[in-house]
Amino acid sequence: MYKGHARAYTNIALIKYWGKADQELILPMNNSLSLTLDAFYTETSVTFSSEYTEDQFYLDQQLQDQKATAKVSRFLDLIRNKAQSQLFAKVDSQNFVPTAAGLASSASGLAALAGAASAALGLSLDERELSRLARRGSGSASRSVYGGFAEWQKGNSDETSYAVPIASDDFEADLSMVFVVVNDHQKDVSSRDGMQRTVETSAFYDGWLATVPQDLEKARAAIQGKDFQALGEVTEASALKMHGTTLAAVPPFTYWSAESMRVMNLVRQFRNEGLACYFTMDAGPNVKILVERKNEAALVAKLTEHFAADQLITAHAGPGIKIQTKEVEA
Repeated sequence: MYKGHARAYTNIALIKYWGKADQELILPMNNSLSLTLDAFYTETSVTFSSEYTEDQFYLDQQLQDQKATAKVSRFLDLIRNKAQSQLFAKVDSQNFVPTAAGLASSASGLAALAGAASAALGLSLDERELSRLARRGSGSASRSVYGGFAEWQKGNSDETSYAVPIASDDFEADLSMVFVVVNDHQKDVSSRDGMQRTVETSAFYDGWLATVPQDLEKARAAIQGKDFQALGEVTEASALKMHGTTLAAVPPFTYWSAESMRVMNLVRQFRNEGLACYFTMDAGPNVKILVERKNEAALVAKLTEHFAADQLITAHAGPGIKIQTKEVEA
């Protein structure tokens, strides 16, 4: 019997993914580009055994209910099929990320589960195969296989949709991201539901989709040229356009709160005062601010005038997934 263990880090999309072309396979409507960060991660251990009569899923040492376990089981079925195994599993996962609060816990969580479970069943997957597998659990998890910058290529099939690393000459080492946590509770509209509603009903969605290729091109060029301003500008623009699509959905909704808007206005104010920084937001109210590492302390000092210290979390570029396998007594 083998036990697989994996640690995967969250990533934040600079050029956003918003909308699925295939719900079952989780094929996206557009490519996306992200930065993996070191501040938030998930550690997961998976053990398969003939002694188990059903799958068990523990999250943060708490046995999860049938609904949460069923989602994990469906994902494990993909790995069991690949390994030609019918063994049940015990999954122990610890999230060092607020779950479902717009801080990308699904990315690190499903990447870690993919890595640990495949290792436990003896599957030696390369990074591309692991990225494809993680995608089946959560689209953004495909990018958490890699450290630094990664681009999830939308593809048009299960075989062609996966993330790839982006060569950057270590540009990510020059960057910091400061999280302003204005709400760490579970959000009202999940990413999955919000995405689907937007694709199906938003009058703005086609306009958003049409601009993504140009934004990706700008971001890649900025990374290659180590151009922080260009990367920051396109990052902020991508987030605003994505969130704009939700306002035209039927019924309309937004992930922004009054505090979210206050942070965004402060970022614009700081820029006007000469401190180069740019915001981005995922499907949640918390704001992430991209800043050069040399200006990180100055940004945090400014933010501390407006927010409590425990609302501010600083992150830097994080590593790719780490996987271990060990034999345990049957």
